[in-house]
Amino acid sequence: MILVTGATGFVGRAVVNQLFLDGGANTVVAAVRIGDVAFPQGVRTVTVGEVDRSTDWRRALYDVYEVVHCAGIAHTAVSTKFDHLSAIREVNVLGTLNLARQAAQAGVKRFIFVSSIKVNGECTKVGERFKPDDQPNPADPYSLSKFEAETALRSLSDETGMEIVIVRPPLVYGPGVKANFATMLRFINLNFPMPLGAVKNKRSFVALDNLVDLLILCLHHPSAAGQIFLVSDNEDISIRELLTRLAKKMEKRLFLFSLPSSWLENIAAVFGKQREAQSICGNLQVDIIKTRLLLGWTPKLTLDQGLDRLIGQCPQEQ
Repeated sequence: MILVTGATGFVGRAVVNQLFLDGGANTVVAAVRIGDVAFPQGVRTVTVGEVDRSTDWRRALYDVYEVVHCAGIAHTAVSTKFDHLSAIREVNVLGTLNLARQAAQAGVKRFIFVSSIKVNGECTKVGERFKPDDQPNPADPYSLSKFEAETALRSLSDETGMEIVIVRPPLVYGPGVKANFATMLRFINLNFPMPLGAVKNKRSFVALDNLVDLLILCLHHPSAAGQIFLVSDNEDISIRELLTRLAKKMEKRLFLFSLPSSWLENIAAVFGKQREAQSICGNLQVDIIKTRLLLGWTPKLTLDQGLDRLIGQCPQEQ
Protein backbone atom coordinates (compact mmCIF):
# COMPACT_ATOMS: atom_id res chain seq x y z
CA MET A 1 0.00 0.00 0.00
CA ILE A 2 1.07 3.58 -0.67
CA LEU A 3 0.24 6.40 1.74
CA VAL A 4 -0.38 9.85 0.24
CA THR A 5 -0.41 12.76 2.67
CA GLY A 6 -2.09 16.06 1.88
CA ALA A 7 -4.53 13.99 -0.15
CA THR A 8 -7.07 16.80 -0.47
CA GLY A 9 -4.49 19.20 -1.89
CA PHE A 10 -3.72 20.14 -5.47
CA VAL A 11 -0.89 17.61 -5.90
CA GLY A 12 -1.93 15.03 -3.32
CA ARG A 13 -5.40 14.46 -4.74
CA ALA A 14 -3.95 13.99 -8.23
CA VAL A 15 -1.47 11.41 -6.90
CA VAL A 16 -4.28 9.50 -5.14
CA ASN A 17 -6.45 9.47 -8.25
CA GLN A 18 -3.61 8.27 -10.50
CA LEU A 19 -2.54 5.53 -8.09
CA PHE A 20 -6.15 4.38 -7.95
CA LEU A 21 -6.36 4.29 -11.75
CA ASP A 22 -3.09 2.38 -11.93
CA GLY A 23 -3.73 -0.21 -9.24
CA GLY A 24 -7.22 0.02 -7.79
CA ALA A 25 -8.52 0.75 -4.31
CA ASN A 26 -6.13 -1.60 -2.52
CA THR A 27 -3.14 0.40 -3.75
CA VAL A 28 -3.49 3.74 -1.94
CA VAL A 29 -4.28 5.21 1.47
CA ALA A 30 -5.37 8.88 1.48
CA ALA A 31 -4.41 10.81 4.63
CA VAL A 32 -6.60 13.87 5.20
CA ARG A 33 -6.78 16.57 7.85
CA ILE A 34 -10.56 16.36 8.25
CA GLY A 35 -13.08 13.68 7.29
CA ASP A 36 -15.89 13.48 4.72
CA VAL A 37 -13.66 13.81 1.67
CA ALA A 38 -14.75 12.30 -1.65
CA PHE A 39 -12.27 9.90 -3.28
CA PRO A 40 -12.82 7.05 -5.74
CA GLN A 41 -14.97 4.36 -4.12
CA GLY A 42 -12.88 1.94 -2.10
CA VAL A 43 -9.90 4.22 -1.45
CA ARG A 44 -9.01 3.93 2.24
CA THR A 45 -9.19 7.38 3.85
CA VAL A 46 -7.63 8.10 7.25
CA THR A 47 -8.22 11.35 9.14
CA VAL A 48 -5.02 12.43 10.88
CA GLY A 49 -5.86 15.98 11.94
CA GLU A 50 -3.23 18.70 11.91
CA VAL A 51 0.24 17.76 10.66
CA ASP A 52 2.84 18.66 13.29
CA ARG A 53 5.40 17.07 15.60
CA SER A 54 2.72 15.17 17.56
CA THR A 55 0.51 13.76 14.77
CA ASP A 56 -0.27 10.07 15.26
CA TRP A 57 0.22 8.32 11.91
CA ARG A 58 -0.18 4.70 13.09
CA ARG A 59 -3.58 4.04 11.51
CA ALA A 60 -2.55 5.68 8.25
CA LEU A 61 0.70 3.67 8.10
CA TYR A 62 -0.89 0.27 8.64
CA ASP A 63 0.22 -2.12 5.86
CA VAL A 64 1.99 0.76 4.03
CA TYR A 65 5.38 0.30 2.35
CA GLU A 66 5.77 3.59 0.44
CA VAL A 67 4.84 7.17 1.30
CA VAL A 68 4.33 10.22 -0.93
CA HIS A 69 4.45 13.20 1.41
CA CYS A 70 2.59 16.15 -0.15
CA ALA A 71 1.22 17.72 3.05
CA GLY A 72 2.64 21.00 4.28
CA ILE A 73 2.18 24.74 4.43
CA ALA A 74 2.43 26.13 0.92
CA HIS A 75 4.57 29.20 0.26
CA THR A 76 1.50 31.11 -0.94
CA ALA A 77 -0.14 30.67 2.46
CA VAL A 78 2.56 32.22 4.63
CA SER A 79 4.23 35.55 5.22
CA THR A 80 7.72 36.08 3.87
CA LYS A 81 8.91 37.43 7.23
CA PHE A 82 11.29 35.16 9.10
CA ASP A 83 9.47 35.76 12.40
CA HIS A 84 6.89 33.29 11.10
CA LEU A 85 9.54 30.62 10.60
CA SER A 86 8.81 28.70 13.80
CA ALA A 87 5.17 28.18 12.81
CA ILE A 88 6.17 26.97 9.35
CA ARG A 89 8.84 24.67 10.79
CA GLU A 90 6.25 23.02 13.02
CA VAL A 91 4.47 21.67 9.94
CA ASN A 92 7.04 21.49 7.17
CA VAL A 93 10.02 20.31 9.23
CA LEU A 94 8.90 18.78 12.53
CA GLY A 95 5.68 17.43 11.05
CA THR A 96 7.59 15.83 8.18
CA LEU A 97 10.24 14.33 10.45
CA ASN A 98 7.58 12.98 12.83
CA LEU A 99 5.84 11.21 9.94
CA ALA A 100 9.11 9.88 8.55
CA ARG A 101 10.21 8.45 11.92
CA GLN A 102 6.88 6.68 12.38
CA ALA A 103 7.06 5.46 8.79
CA ALA A 104 10.51 3.95 9.34
CA GLN A 105 9.29 2.27 12.54
CA ALA A 106 6.30 0.87 10.65
CA GLY A 107 8.57 -0.73 8.02
CA VAL A 108 8.09 1.77 5.18
CA LYS A 109 10.75 1.13 2.54
CA ARG A 110 10.68 4.39 0.56
CA PHE A 111 9.60 7.93 1.39
CA ILE A 112 8.99 10.47 -1.42
CA PHE A 113 9.20 14.08 -0.29
CA VAL A 114 7.65 16.82 -2.42
CA SER A 115 9.98 19.76 -1.82
CA SER A 116 10.36 22.95 -3.90
CA ILE A 117 12.73 24.44 -6.46
CA LYS A 118 12.85 27.42 -4.10
CA VAL A 119 15.36 25.41 -2.06
CA ASN A 120 17.79 26.13 -4.91
CA GLY A 121 16.94 29.83 -4.91
CA GLU A 122 14.53 32.45 -6.16
CA CYS A 123 15.95 32.97 -9.65
CA THR A 124 18.61 31.90 -12.11
CA LYS A 125 21.09 34.02 -14.04
CA VAL A 126 20.63 34.40 -17.79
CA GLY A 127 21.79 31.25 -19.54
CA GLU A 128 22.02 29.22 -16.32
CA ARG A 129 19.78 26.54 -14.82
CA PHE A 130 19.31 25.13 -11.36
CA LYS A 131 20.72 21.61 -10.89
CA PRO A 132 19.99 19.07 -8.15
CA ASP A 133 23.50 19.28 -6.67
CA ASP A 134 23.69 23.09 -6.55
CA GLN A 135 24.46 24.72 -3.23
CA PRO A 136 21.02 25.34 -1.64
CA ASN A 137 20.04 28.99 -1.35
CA PRO A 138 16.63 29.22 0.37
CA ALA A 139 15.54 32.85 0.69
CA ASP A 140 12.32 32.77 2.71
CA PRO A 141 10.75 30.80 5.57
CA TYR A 142 8.96 28.39 3.23
CA SER A 143 12.03 27.41 1.21
CA LEU A 144 14.19 27.25 4.33
CA SER A 145 11.69 24.89 5.96
CA LYS A 146 11.76 22.66 2.89
CA PHE A 147 15.56 22.58 2.92
CA GLU A 148 15.64 21.78 6.64
CA ALA A 149 13.13 18.98 6.08
CA GLU A 150 15.28 17.56 3.27
CA THR A 151 18.33 17.61 5.53
CA ALA A 152 16.49 15.93 8.40
CA LEU A 153 15.11 13.23 6.08
CA ARG A 154 18.54 12.40 4.70
CA SER A 155 19.92 12.06 8.23
CA LEU A 156 17.00 9.82 9.17
CA SER A 157 17.69 7.67 6.10
CA ASP A 158 21.30 7.20 7.26
CA GLU A 159 20.01 6.22 10.69
CA THR A 160 17.18 3.87 9.69
CA GLY A 161 17.88 2.70 6.14
CA MET A 162 14.52 3.98 4.86
CA GLU A 163 15.02 5.22 1.31
CA ILE A 164 14.41 8.93 0.77
CA VAL A 165 13.63 10.51 -2.62
CA ILE A 166 13.36 14.30 -2.90
CA VAL A 167 11.56 16.02 -5.80
CA ARG A 168 11.81 19.80 -6.24
CA PRO A 169 9.17 21.13 -8.66
CA PRO A 170 8.90 24.68 -9.99
CA LEU A 171 5.45 26.26 -10.37
CA VAL A 172 2.90 23.48 -10.92
CA TYR A 173 -0.18 24.09 -13.06
CA GLY A 174 -3.21 22.02 -13.95
CA PRO A 175 -6.95 21.69 -13.32
CA GLY A 176 -7.71 23.24 -9.94
CA VAL A 177 -4.58 25.40 -9.83
CA LYS A 178 -4.66 28.31 -7.39
CA ALA A 179 -2.45 31.24 -6.35
CA ASN A 180 -0.52 33.17 -9.03
CA PHE A 181 -1.48 30.94 -11.93
CA ALA A 182 -5.17 31.23 -11.10
CA THR A 183 -4.78 35.02 -10.89
CA MET A 184 -3.34 35.10 -14.42
CA LEU A 185 -6.31 33.10 -15.69
CA ARG A 186 -8.75 35.46 -14.02
CA PHE A 187 -7.05 38.53 -15.48
CA ILE A 188 -7.15 37.03 -18.98
CA ASN A 189 -10.77 36.02 -18.57
CA LEU A 190 -11.69 39.55 -17.47
CA ASN A 191 -9.68 41.19 -20.28
CA PHE A 192 -7.67 42.93 -17.58
CA PRO A 193 -4.76 45.01 -18.95
CA MET A 194 -1.36 43.79 -17.71
CA PRO A 195 1.96 45.70 -17.91
CA LEU A 196 3.99 42.67 -19.00
CA GLY A 197 4.52 43.28 -22.69
CA ALA A 198 8.26 43.90 -22.26
CA VAL A 199 9.02 40.93 -20.00
CA LYS A 200 11.34 38.57 -21.88
CA ASN A 201 12.39 36.19 -19.13
CA LYS A 202 12.66 32.39 -19.15
CA ARG A 203 10.87 30.22 -16.61
CA SER A 204 10.33 26.50 -16.13
CA PHE A 205 6.89 25.12 -15.32
CA VAL A 206 5.56 21.62 -14.72
CA ALA A 207 2.14 20.25 -15.59
CA LEU A 208 0.41 18.47 -12.72
CA ASP A 209 0.23 15.28 -14.79
CA ASN A 210 3.99 15.37 -15.36
CA LEU A 211 4.78 15.88 -11.68
CA VAL A 212 2.45 13.06 -10.64
CA ASP A 213 3.97 10.76 -13.26
CA LEU A 214 7.47 11.39 -11.87
CA LEU A 215 6.40 10.96 -8.23
CA ILE A 216 4.86 7.58 -9.00
CA LEU A 217 7.93 6.51 -10.97
CA CYS A 218 10.10 7.44 -7.97
CA LEU A 219 8.12 5.07 -5.77
CA HIS A 220 9.58 2.00 -7.42
CA HIS A 221 12.52 2.88 -9.65
CA PRO A 222 15.66 1.29 -8.17
CA SER A 223 17.87 4.26 -9.13
CA ALA A 224 15.68 6.82 -7.35
CA ALA A 225 16.71 5.93 -3.79
CA GLY A 226 18.68 8.64 -2.02
CA GLN A 227 18.43 11.10 -4.91
CA ILE A 228 17.23 14.67 -5.46
CA PHE A 229 15.37 15.26 -8.72
CA LEU A 230 14.26 18.42 -10.49
CA VAL A 231 11.24 18.29 -12.78
CA SER A 232 9.71 20.45 -15.52
CA ASP A 233 7.88 20.25 -18.84
CA ASN A 234 11.31 20.68 -20.47
CA GLU A 235 10.20 23.85 -22.28
CA ASP A 236 11.02 27.23 -20.78
CA ILE A 237 9.09 30.32 -21.84
CA SER A 238 8.58 33.93 -20.79
CA ILE A 239 5.59 35.08 -18.77
CA ARG A 240 4.55 37.10 -21.83
CA GLU A 241 4.56 33.96 -24.01
CA LEU A 242 2.70 32.00 -21.33
CA LEU A 243 -0.03 34.65 -21.18
CA THR A 244 -0.23 34.72 -24.98
CA ARG A 245 -0.70 30.96 -25.21
CA LEU A 246 -3.27 30.92 -22.41
CA ALA A 247 -5.31 33.73 -23.97
CA LYS A 248 -5.33 31.97 -27.33
CA LYS A 249 -6.50 28.72 -25.78
CA MET A 250 -9.18 30.56 -23.79
CA GLU A 251 -10.24 32.43 -26.94
CA LYS A 252 -9.74 35.73 -25.16
CA ARG A 253 -8.16 38.93 -26.35
CA LEU A 254 -4.96 39.65 -24.41
CA PHE A 255 -4.32 43.23 -23.29
CA LEU A 256 -0.61 43.75 -22.62
CA PHE A 257 1.22 47.05 -22.40
CA SER A 258 4.92 47.52 -21.85
CA LEU A 259 6.76 48.75 -18.79
CA PRO A 260 10.45 48.02 -18.21
CA SER A 261 11.03 45.17 -15.77
CA SER A 262 12.98 47.55 -13.52
CA TRP A 263 9.92 49.79 -13.28
CA LEU A 264 7.70 46.84 -12.38
CA GLU A 265 10.12 45.76 -9.67
CA ASN A 266 10.36 49.29 -8.25
CA ILE A 267 6.58 49.65 -8.18
CA ALA A 268 6.28 46.26 -6.50
CA ALA A 269 8.85 47.30 -3.88
CA VAL A 270 6.67 50.26 -2.89
CA PHE A 271 3.89 47.80 -1.99
CA GLY A 272 6.19 45.20 -0.45
CA LYS A 273 5.67 42.78 -3.33
CA GLN A 274 9.27 42.29 -4.44
CA ARG A 275 9.08 38.49 -4.44
CA GLU A 276 5.89 38.50 -6.48
CA ALA A 277 7.54 40.77 -9.03
CA GLN A 278 10.58 38.52 -9.15
CA SER A 279 8.38 35.51 -9.84
CA ILE A 280 6.92 37.36 -12.84
CA CYS A 281 9.92 39.23 -14.22
CA GLY A 282 12.88 37.06 -13.23
CA ASN A 283 14.36 33.92 -14.76
CA LEU A 284 13.92 30.53 -13.13
CA GLN A 285 15.08 27.59 -15.22
CA VAL A 286 15.73 24.04 -14.08
CA ASP A 287 17.93 21.30 -15.51
CA ILE A 288 16.19 17.91 -15.68
CA ILE A 289 19.04 16.00 -17.35
CA LYS A 290 19.67 13.92 -14.21
CA THR A 291 15.97 13.05 -13.96
CA ARG A 292 15.86 11.97 -17.60
CA LEU A 293 19.09 9.98 -17.60
CA LEU A 294 18.93 8.27 -14.20
CA LEU A 295 15.23 7.39 -14.35
CA GLY A 296 14.66 7.26 -18.10
CA TRP A 297 11.84 9.76 -17.54
CA THR A 298 10.43 12.18 -20.08
CA PRO A 299 7.43 14.49 -19.55
CA LYS A 300 4.25 12.71 -20.62
CA LEU A 301 2.72 16.05 -21.64
CA THR A 302 4.29 18.93 -23.53
CA LEU A 303 3.74 22.43 -22.19
CA ASP A 304 1.05 23.04 -24.80
CA GLN A 305 -0.70 19.77 -23.94
CA GLY A 306 -0.59 20.67 -20.26
CA LEU A 307 -2.12 24.07 -20.94
CA ASP A 308 -4.79 22.44 -23.13
CA ARG A 309 -5.68 20.13 -20.26
CA LEU A 310 -5.84 23.07 -17.85
CA ILE A 311 -8.04 25.23 -20.06
CA GLY A 312 -10.15 22.29 -21.26
CA GLN A 313 -11.20 21.44 -17.70
CA CYS A 314 -11.59 24.94 -16.29
CA PRO A 315 -11.94 27.41 -19.20
CA GLN A 316 -13.92 30.14 -17.42
CA GLU A 317 -13.85 29.16 -13.76
CA GLN A 318 -10.70 30.90 -12.49
